[in-house]
Amino acid sequence: DEPLHLGQEYFNRGIYGVAQRYFQDAVEKAPNDPRAWIGLAASYDHIRSFKLADRAYREAIKLAGETTQILNNQGYSYMLRGKLNAAREKFKEAFQREPENPTIQNNINLLNGSYRFVEREP
Repeated sequence: DEPLHLGQEYFNRGIYGVAQRYFQDAVEKAPNDPRAWIGLAASYDHIRSFKLADRAYREAIKLAGETTQILNNQGYSYMLRGKLNAAREKFKEAFQREPENPTIQNNINLLNGSYRFVEREP
């Protein structure tokens, strides 16, 4: 569990490259742990390795199904890529499952701010 815990610690500190290495170690040691795959995917998102993030999300979904956390994280991933419609769909699915979840609510607010920024008056 040490690589998983270190990955989470570095991720929470915002040191995503180091977190990614620990999460990679965690999935190699425990390939059936969806938490390690989710952490790896989120780390990849933050270092802008989106193809690798997508692969890690697919592995996590194989193990845990489309959980609310995975849907929310995928929405955030799409938002980082500028795929705002895809992000909205993922956030919508996550919100329908957990409408009181503050993380999902914050991400929807961020997305709405992105839309206001992009949409300009003529």
